[in-house]
Amino acid sequence: MPTLTNFYTMQEASLHDSKDDCWVVIDGKVYDVTSYLDEHPGGDDVVLAVTGKDATDEFEDAGHSKSARELMENFFVGELDASSTAIPELEISAKKQPVVLTQKLMDITAQHWAVSVAIVGISVIAGYLYVRRK
Repeated sequence: MPTLTNFYTMQEASLHDSKDDCWVVIDGKVYDVTSYLDEHPGGDDVVLAVTGKDATDEFEDAGHSKSARELMENFFVGELDASSTAIPELEISAKKQPVVLTQKLMDITAQHWAVSVAIVGISVIAGYLYVRRK
């Protein structure tokens, strides 16, 4: 008898981000690892740090064994809905970021220009006073 697969959006998965309710997304699959947190060899804080986002890179970087990958299947609850987008708040923030970054860059440039002009001005005045004194 075929089993039905549940599909979750990243936003839905990100709602499960506490020690009492912890889901992680790895390779497009969603896992409820709440019951495994206390047993995780790296500690629960490592797992809790990757809730609410795709943890595939972190999982692969940790070099998990074949048995760890097999153990994961016990916690499988569904798959990530590929048609859904990332968390909407993150999309909005990403769209606004270039404008904010450009404005900050312009502010920093203006500050450095003012400092440079001040240094040149002070140098000219000091040179003039030195020459005049002789």
